[in-house]
Amino acid sequence: MKRWLIGLAALTLVGGAALILLPGSASAQYTPWLYWTFLPKAHMDLIVGESSGEAALATIQDIATYMRDRQPEEWAGTLWESEAMMIRLKRYGFADAELIKYPAGETWDAVQGSIWEVKPGLRKIASIEDNIVQLAAGSPTTDLTADLVWVGRGTAAEIEAAKVEGKIAVTEGSMMQVYSLACNQKGAVGIVVCTPSRGTDDLYEMGWAQVGMRQRPGGMRGGAPGGAPGGNPAGGPPPGGAPGQTPPGLPNAQAAAAPAGPPKFGFQLPVREGEILKQRLSMGEKITVQVKIKANQVKYNQEVVTCTLPGTDPAAGEIIFSAHSFEGISKQGANDNTSGSAAILESARILKTLIDDGRLPRPKRTIRWLWGPEFAGTGRWVGEHEEIMAKTLCNINMDMVGEWLSKNQAFFCMMRTTFGNPHYINDVMENVYRYVGEGTRERIQNRSTAFKVPVRIVAPFGADEPFWYSIETHYGASDHEVFNDWGVGVPGIMMIAWPDRWYHTSGDTADKSDATQMKRASLIGAAGAYTVASADDAQVVKIAGEIASNAARRLGHQMVVGLEVINGADAAGLAEAYRYALACISGTAINEKDTLDSVMELAADKAGVGGYVAKMKAGVEALGAAHRTALQAHMEAAAKRLGVKPAVLTMTDEEKQAAKILPRPTARVTAGGYNGYRQAINEVPAAERAKYVYASEVANPTEVQLLCNGRHSVLDMKNMLDAQFQRKSTIKGIMNYLTILKLAGLVEF
Repeated sequence: MKRWLIGLAALTLVGGAALILLPGSASAQYTPWLYWTFLPKAHMDLIVGESSGEAALATIQDIATYMRDRQPEEWAGTLWESEAMMIRLKRYGFADAELIKYPAGETWDAVQGSIWEVKPGLRKIASIEDNIVQLAAGSPTTDLTADLVWVGRGTAAEIEAAKVEGKIAVTEGSMMQVYSLACNQKGAVGIVVCTPSRGTDDLYEMGWAQVGMRQRPGGMRGGAPGGAPGGNPAGGPPPGGAPGQTPPGLPNAQAAAAPAGPPKFGFQLPVREGEILKQRLSMGEKITVQVKIKANQVKYNQEVVTCTLPGTDPAAGEIIFSAHSFEGISKQGANDNTSGSAAILESARILKTLIDDGRLPRPKRTIRWLWGPEFAGTGRWVGEHEEIMAKTLCNINMDMVGEWLSKNQAFFCMMRTTFGNPHYINDVMENVYRYVGEGTRERIQNRSTAFKVPVRIVAPFGADEPFWYSIETHYGASDHEVFNDWGVGVPGIMMIAWPDRWYHTSGDTADKSDATQMKRASLIGAAGAYTVASADDAQVVKIAGEIASNAARRLGHQMVVGLEVINGADAAGLAEAYRYALACISGTAINEKDTLDSVMELAADKAGVGGYVAKMKAGVEALGAAHRTALQAHMEAAAKRLGVKPAVLTMTDEEKQAAKILPRPTARVTAGGYNGYRQAINEVPAAERAKYVYASEVANPTEVQLLCNGRHSVLDMKNMLDAQFQRKSTIKGIMNYLTILKLAGLVEF
């Protein structure tokens, strides 16, 4: 940190370029007497005071205190999550609250499920009456008596030695692996798993499990089109669940491969109980059990709930909150994601109460709230409301926000948009995060004052602890990816607490949530949305100024990255390290200027605000030039240390050509709405696509799509990719992927 500060000071005047130093460029810890938001302090105090973490926590408790087995009446009518939201929205006075049902086919539903030991004793081993998670989703109707057999970790050798045919394999290994080997290949009639979900010390926790089904109900997966790897612009797992989710359609590492023949069943035991069974079987005891399962295929709907807080100008645009109320249909989670649903509900109550009471002015722009099945329901609704998407400014998505942070050793993270969707919403939300996070700390500088904690934001019955927060690069895997989709084009951020010890397990219950955390999550969302919805030109100038200020910090970080890359280079690699360091600065500077441009959609006085933005952009460009000058000096010092001549970079012929090509999207990209462009890519003959290899040479093809705007050259795109991702991209790979998009009619040069 000290070196970074010294570097910035040294860059104040480098090469005649002045460094921008605005109030937001230093973190609040350097000014322990100053805490600010874009909103007037009185407005922020009203939002903080009106927010109720207890009300939000009560919503979690009402919906997901425990893992429920859905009853026939629920399948035939309205699912409880949707009904609970509608009850509350009507109570809060949202006259336009609407429940939309999309027929979605059939899903598995357990009616009965148990294992009883019948020899040598008579005792219950597992039952869905104890915990619905004990029975793996997809287990078929079963009535049989068979012996248990211990197969250890479930390796091929262990299963072969155990002679599992006609028996029930008991394992402390992976359900996926053991089900595939024992049931599909060796004739076991079912499996019982007693594996820690993710190595925690919770002896009762069981991960959500699934057998015999390739896709859980309610999930629509994204993924890069045309066979591109991934689908998460951050380079993580494909969209469809919280971080760490395994292959599309399978809820976690306890998901078992689809069977070669008729499906077999799967049960789980908590580790404590499984250890007892393991010891008995390992000592050679013969245990015979009776298994009874009754399961149905039931029709279900994707249920989406929406409401709005109308602005004074219907044409001025919208801000949309989203949270998935269903993590699959047959399983529920308190934190994942009843907490997100409850938090955006509380943000709706806060703003409507304050505006209806006349304590806050009604904003110019409309704020909308959306609850539904992750990806599937959100994607369906977005796809059917293209006219709303056309005027939507941004999305605030909440996923897993309710955790008691200290219990999870977690941070409350804000995941930014990628460079392909640059937007002021990142800095607006960071501003509120910082206000809450820095203000709720007790500071030694304030120890003798009346307010040791300058901005105390604590629920009356919640944890009184600091707000550990983190502003991070983009991560997908939730509903904000529907909005960030190339065919939708609405920049979306995600709020999420991480790590989470209990997501996708039987332990994801309401007792892990905290009223203070829910209060903070709800008010951050409400304040961020209200800032955008109410912004006038004076507010827009403030937002643009803070973007430019934060740009100094973000460019400073990229400079440190460049310094470290140069420090680690040997003589042969110095030139390439220097080239990469410069690319990171150039790519980031482009994104910062694009972000400044985004505020213009809020401006009424386009000329006046535009002049201010142009000056801020010039400052960012000057700062980038100063960093490049400093990197040159550092490279020259490294060359002297290594005993070689300083690197002299000239543009290659490939780079010169890439700098001239400016890809831009065609109307076909958005014509099909969410995910619609994928069809166009699939229509490109496989033989043609095979000519243009890109998978190993492009860090993230999805981001290439988003960077196509008619202003970024291919060389710009390479720099912007390299600035974001660990794996470097090549110009050739980018051009190959763009060529496929061009053949699909989605891009033109």
